[in-house]
Amino acid sequence: MTRVVVVDDQTLVRQGIRSLLEVAGVEVAGEADDGLAAIEVIVAAGPDVVLLDLRMPRYDGIWTLERLRERGIETPVLVLTTFNDDTLVLQALRAGARGYLLKDVTLEQLTRAVRTLADGGTLVAPSITDRLLRAIRSGPPPAGGDAAPAQELTERELEVLRLVAEGYANREIARALFLAEGTVKNHVSAILLKLDARDRTNAVLRALHEGILR
Repeated sequence: MTRVVVVDDQTLVRQGIRSLLEVAGVEVAGEADDGLAAIEVIVAAGPDVVLLDLRMPRYDGIWTLERLRERGIETPVLVLTTFNDDTLVLQALRAGARGYLLKDVTLEQLTRAVRTLADGGTLVAPSITDRLLRAIRSGPPPAGGDAAPAQELTERELEVLRLVAEGYANREIARALFLAEGTVKNHVSAILLKLDARDRTNAVLRALHEGILR
C-alpha cells in the first residue's frame, strides 16, 4: 500500500484528504500543519509521497521543499494547493517538487498522481502546463545562472527524457522502449549529469528552457 504524509494548515482539509485517500487504498502515515512539523513527521514516517500545501503560516511549502533538499530527503513531494499561480508553480518545481496539482482535482486524479510519484514519475496539472512551459521558456535557466552548459544528449537519452517529461516512471519507460529498467535508470542518470540537473523535474525544466525538448 502506498503511504503518504499530508501537510496542510487546515485540520478539516487534512481530515478530508485522509478519508478520501484511505477509501482509495492509500495509507496516510502522518499529518502536519506546517513545514517544521512536516520535516519531523516525514523523517519519522518514511512515506512514499508527501502531499504539501504551499500557503501555510510560519513555515510554508517552499520553505519545506528547500529544507528537505538541504537534508538530502528524497521523498517525492506532490504540491496540492488552491493557488494557480505561475510563479509559485515554478518556485515549487525548482525547489524540488515532483508534482503540482490544484485542490479541485478528483479523487481518481489525486490517487493516480500519488502513485505516479511513488513509482518515480512526475506530474503537473494539465490546466497549468501550457502557461508553465511558456514561463519556463521566457525565464532564466532553471538550474541557476551559474549552471554548466548542457551536454548533447544521445537519441536514446532524448527518447527517455521525452517520456520523463510526460510523467512516465522508469518501469513504464522500460516497457515503452523495450529496455531493461536498469538501463533506463542509467540513461536517466546520464541525462541528469549532462543537463547539470539535481532531479528529473529540474532536468525537464532545463531541457524545455534550452529548447532540447519542444
